[in-house]
Amino acid sequence: MSAAPERVLEVRDLHVSYGAIEALKGVSLHMDDGEIVTLIGANGAGKSTTLRAIMGLVPAADGEIFFHGRPTREVPTHKLVREGLILVPEGRAIFANLSVRENLEMGAYSRRDGKGIAESFEKVYAIFPRLKERASQTGGTLSGGEQQMLAIGRALMSKPKVLLLDEPSLGLAPILVHTIFEAIEAIHREGTPVLLVEQNAMAALKHSNRAYVLETGKVALEGSSAEVLANPKVKEAYLGE
Repeated sequence: MSAAPERVLEVRDLHVSYGAIEALKGVSLHMDDGEIVTLIGANGAGKSTTLRAIMGLVPAADGEIFFHGRPTREVPTHKLVREGLILVPEGRAIFANLSVRENLEMGAYSRRDGKGIAESFEKVYAIFPRLKERASQTGGTLSGGEQQMLAIGRALMSKPKVLLLDEPSLGLAPILVHTIFEAIEAIHREGTPVLLVEQNAMAALKHSNRAYVLETGKVALEGSSAEVLANPKVKEAYLGE
């Protein structure tokens, strides 16, 4: 018998409030090594809040979060980043005045392995050849799609053990959406598990192993991506069928 895959991330009964508004009402989810897991749901369902709570960027009122089996609710965000839990936030948040290469270097700021950093540059440039072409260009002059590539590339420079992506295809032309999802597949093939929050439910479900549907701060549905994609309620609500 083959060994069960390692559970790299687990969220149990997570509650988060913004003042009087309860944004998460007991969210539980998990991801195993080797998976792409996607969270879909309407605006305001709690998807981004879930990612931010996992990273410690918003405090949880209740519940537990485990990263490689270790509880993380008391661990500050910068330590989680050093341990390999990396978020690419919605809106990209690149350094507009720095060059593409300098932006990528910022992703490796906590690393001291010069040879490993050089290898990471090559990996990023292999996934995103456009970034190699634009290496000396400032981040602010890139197109929206190129900025998204840069944000993901910068995250890869941190050598993520788990990569969290918040709305990577938001606002991009369809051809660039395809490019971004191809890149996510490539990152996954390199061995990095990915937790994906995405408004483009069809693309997210086609490029993931399992899915959770969030509705008003709760998990309304979970299963393999194929099962969720075939669900009549999901088709009606998110796929326009």
